[in-house]
Amino acid sequence: MGERLFGLDAQTLFDTVILAINMFFMFLILSYLLFNPIKDMLKRRKDKIAKEREDAKEALNSAATLRSEYEVKIQNASKDAEKILADARKKALKNEEHIISEAKLEAARIIEHAKEEAKLEKQKAYEDIKKEIIDVATLMAGKVLNESIDEKISERLIDDTLKEIGESTWQS
Repeated sequence: MGERLFGLDAQTLFDTVILAINMFFMFLILSYLLFNPIKDMLKRRKDKIAKEREDAKEALNSAATLRSEYEVKIQNASKDAEKILADARKKALKNEEHIISEAKLEAARIIEHAKEEAKLEKQKAYEDIKKEIIDVATLMAGKVLNESIDEKISERLIDDTLKEIGESTWQS
């Protein structure tokens, strides 16, 4: 047993070396066929997850930006709404003043028209009374001529005529 190293014979050492070389080649083949694709797949997955995280951060930042923009827009919309309401109130007040002034002008025209109508009616009544006085005077003149009247009869006829007409009629 002099030829054995650590109690191993040459065949066992040769088999061990061949097994080690086979295992090395097997490792190379498996790493090329299995390990590298798995490493590549894991790298792609890691990159995809990193990209998704970046996209999520960007989306979050974008959402925060949009939210702040919308808050500003909402505040501006509230201010615009208040401004529109204030303008509408001002226009309503102007319209109210305009309507009131038109109503006052119309009322003044109606009153003026009524005064003119009253004036015309008064003038018409005056003309009617004047006609009646003329008719009465004509009747009186006819009576005076029929009765050759003296001054007492004439005064009596005038008084009778005035009583017939009525004092309020010829004096107004």
